Amino acid sequence: MSAREAKCKQLRQNQRVPHIRLIEVDEATGALAEEYSAAIGRAGKVFNIVKAMCLNPRVLNRSMELYKAIMFGPSELSRVERELLAVVVSTANDCHY
Repeated sequence: MSAREAKCKQLRQNQRVPHIRLIEVDEATGALAEEYSAAIGRAGKVFNIVKAMCLNPRVLNRSMELYKAIMFGPSELSRVERELLAVVVSTANDCHY
């Protein structure tokens, strides 16, 4: 059993899993509703990684600006190469991309 699997098993046994309160799209107002609308415009939905920053819309906005700069800004890497790197990193982190 890997260290990661052992940690997951321990968390399940202890039943103590951290919880982040997420605000759903239909509950969002103000700046958060604007960020969610932009996310839907970009991807057709609001991914949980975006919702994880919902309690601080300013941080969410800055994070999205950073994301757009990395993925769409000037670079020696093509858009396809950037997406490929994102998939590789997500896979290495056992994160569903």
